[in-house]
Amino acid sequence: MAAKVKKGDRVVVLTGRNKGAEGEVLKVIPAENRVVVRGVNVVKRHTKPSQENPQGGINSFEAPIHASNVAMIDPRDGKATRVGFKTDEHGRKTRFAKRSGEALDV
Repeated sequence: MAAKVKKGDRVVVLTGRNKGAEGEVLKVIPAENRVVVRGVNVVKRHTKPSQENPQGGINSFEAPIHASNVAMIDPRDGKATRVGFKTDEHGRKTRFAKRSGEALDV
């Protein structure tokens, strides 16, 4: 199945603790149906000193969230939109915003 959300896309969080937050998709984990979004679901992890991190301490990083909890941002009006697929004149499958009909793949 084609990916509705890809790395580098601008998305908005629909539900949860970070509802309404916008960010860029940093990583997509298709096997778990999850995405990592910059500035969303930031968690802190207490780490012991190790070879690569001799200081240890408290590290902050973005944890993955479920892909169903994010929606693409419509390029025309900046609101959340669903993603549809259609084939262009060259026979390639492209994504488009269902809200405005505008192409998402440039």
